[in-house]
Amino acid sequence: YVDSHSRFLFYSSSMVLLEIFVSILSLNLSEPAYGADIAKLKYKLVAGEHGLIIRVKGFNHKLPLLLQLIIDHVSEFSFTPAIFEMIKEELKKTYFNMLIKPEVLAKDLHHVILEHGKWSVIDKYRRLMKGLSAESLLSFVKAFKSQLFVEGLAQGNLTC
Repeated sequence: YVDSHSRFLFYSSSMVLLEIFVSILSLNLSEPAYGADIAKLKYKLVAGEHGLIIRVKGFNHKLPLLLQLIIDHVSEFSFTPAIFEMIKEELKKTYFNMLIKPEVLAKDLHHVILEHGKWSVIDKYRRLMKGLSAESLLSFVKAFKSQLFVEGLAQGNLTC
């Protein structure tokens, strides 16, 4: 039996850890993916409610290389404690800034009411303020990668 408070702490910390993971992953990719940006290839990493969303856009003959670069960085994910603390502090500021803007808070509350499984900014901010460690991120990433599966959507002029 798991009480609702324990379940809340687990899931809210997972969402926050996913956002930290995505932020560090984006930081790790900034230098190696610079060439892709010059070649007019775009990518976006998003911490979605149901997992990591990777969007790639550009000429299809080079997209597999960019996607492979991202996947390699996911599989070989690493960070330093200093980077973890920096990202955690940035996320605290981001959450706080969202909480002090009534229009953003109202929109977030609207989504929480309408979307099943959506965690509010307030919940995520509270969880972050209770403290998360670099070790908890490592455990999260290990569990995340062990349950990883892929769904894809391709649009446009494609050749396989």
